[in-house]
Amino acid sequence: MKKRIIIAFIIIYIAVFFISFSIGRFPIGPVELIKILLSRILPINADWTPQAESVVFNIRLPRILASSLIGAALSLSGLIFQTIFRNPMVSPDVLGASAGAGFGASLAILLGLSSLGISAVSFIAGLAAVSIVWLIGKTVKGNQVLGLVLGGIMVSSIFQSATSFVKLVADTDNQLPAITYFLMGSLAGAGTEELKIIILPIVLSSAVMILLSWRIDILSLSEEEAMSLGINTSAIRGIAIVAASLMTASAVAVSGVIGWVGLVIPHITRMIAGTEARVTFPSSMLLGAAFLTAVDTISRTISTSEIPIGILTSFIGAPFFLYLIIREGRRA
Repeated sequence: MKKRIIIAFIIIYIAVFFISFSIGRFPIGPVELIKILLSRILPINADWTPQAESVVFNIRLPRILASSLIGAALSLSGLIFQTIFRNPMVSPDVLGASAGAGFGASLAILLGLSSLGISAVSFIAGLAAVSIVWLIGKTVKGNQVLGLVLGGIMVSSIFQSATSFVKLVADTDNQLPAITYFLMGSLAGAGTEELKIIILPIVLSSAVMILLSWRIDILSLSEEEAMSLGINTSAIRGIAIVAASLMTASAVAVSGVIGWVGLVIPHITRMIAGTEARVTFPSSMLLGAAFLTAVDTISRTISTSEIPIGILTSFIGAPFFLYLIIREGRRA
């Protein structure tokens, strides 16, 4: 049954992957897409136009892969945070990674850096924010989880204030619109270079988490029960927090701040696949990848001008969040 769930999610993602190529101002059919992709490794007669090949490799493939990686990263990060903090309302920006990365991007735009420079500075600032929160949590005696959450709220507030200051001094003709658009969340600028920035940290972090998934399950128990099973809860929790924050910072560095994915998708995954981490981790990644790819496809095709993806995820996430509150209230 559990293998069937993962296979079903794989099929859903593959379907969304091919549909995303076939929708747009320059549609690419599934057969044509497969032939173009295989042409790089097999001697296939080119019966497609050079424009089609250019669209696949230079525009649509990097963007779809980026949306898949970012969706998977945000979804898995949310699931990890909700598990280790034992709180179903926690999201990936709980430790300030999103706020830090958003400030880094805003500062880079203010300084006039290239798109690659914006992603790099955003990534560094996101990791810096998480590091500060981690140091604050280490100084708290007793409940370190509570210290991390409170530290994350404080650091997020500081970075958000710093971002507001950057927007205040930014040029209103060029820099301020660019900063505002980035903070709304968009994959319009996601290309090969941006893909190179996120692929390694996201793939490595998610691989580590899947390998440690059964230990993450144990963290849902009390500290005494987990330690009685021979699990170093502090070490596992630390690795999980670093990996989830690294994925979040990497995602925000390229896409900007995209909310609700890390809150909504983990809940849907648990509704379908249960709570066992070795099933929910890959399932959440696949569902998150399919969801963000589908939303990004809608954002670039629904109107003549592209809609920031963060707006669409908010339209979907906010009603679902309200549903969760009502459901939890009825249970209580």
